[in-house]
Formats: sequence, C-alpha cells, structure tokens
Amino acid sequence: MNKFVICVNSKGCEASLEKWKLYPVLEEDEVSGFIRIIDETKEDYLYPKDYFLAVELPVVVAEKLEKEYFAEIEEV
Repeated sequence: MNKFVICVNSKGCEASLEKWKLYPVLEEDEVSGFIRIIDETKEDYLYPKDYFLAVELPVVVAEKLEKEYFAEIEEV
C-alpha cells in the first residue's frame, strides 16, 4: 500500500476524523471522488478525497508507519 494522506477537513466528521492526522489509504477510486481509510472508530469508511492531501513519505518511513498502524488496529 504505502500511500498516506493527511486530513485537512473533518467538518461533519469530527468524531471519526482528526484534522492534520496521517491516515493510510486502503483503496482509492473505489467510488469516484472518494478514498477508503480506517478512521478513528477503527473501521474503514469512504470519505471525500478533498478532505485529504496526499503525502509522499520515504519508503522506510511509510513501511514502518503502515506496520505500526495496523498492529495498533489489530490490538483493538
């Protein structure tokens, strides 16, 4: 996967999205104009793409974040 986005708009979704937080993208373009991420409820949902900006990270950083993020999700 190794694609990450940062939330720049959580209006109307404050309980499930944290503005300025980094999220891994699970799927893109599943539905036009939306991306699927795991939000603060620890569930995956579709959100408008314009709520996020893509972030390019070095491969080692992206792999570490992805590994840690999903390990944390599995603990819940």
